[in-house]
Amino acid sequence: MSTFEHAELTQNINSSLGPFRKSQSDAMQGFGQLARSAMAEGTLSAKTKELIAMAIGVTQHCSGCIGFHVKALHKLGCTKAEFEEMLSVCVYMGGGPGLMYVAEALRAWDDLATA
Repeated sequence: MSTFEHAELTQNINSSLGPFRKSQSDAMQGFGQLARSAMAEGTLSAKTKELIAMAIGVTQHCSGCIGFHVKALHKLGCTKAEFEEMLSVCVYMGGGPGLMYVAEALRAWDDLATA
């Protein structure tokens, strides 16, 4: 089970990346534009795209991704039932290691729901 506090983790990541965003502004602006374009409403809804991003974060064992994408999913009105169904696909695709990060994602969901 994760010991991360996801709200604090995402704040720390943002804080730590601040100087990098300044020193590598062109690259970071390009990354930001890529993110905005990829996540924009299109044939797939923004919520569907966030669920996909979250699934990748879980199966790639990225705690920061879990924090950022759970926060976005809450904003987009994702239900816990939708979230859990996506997590079941993560277990299918990621096996036991995926299941360990599903536990982390569920904790992040609950922690950030009240934040």
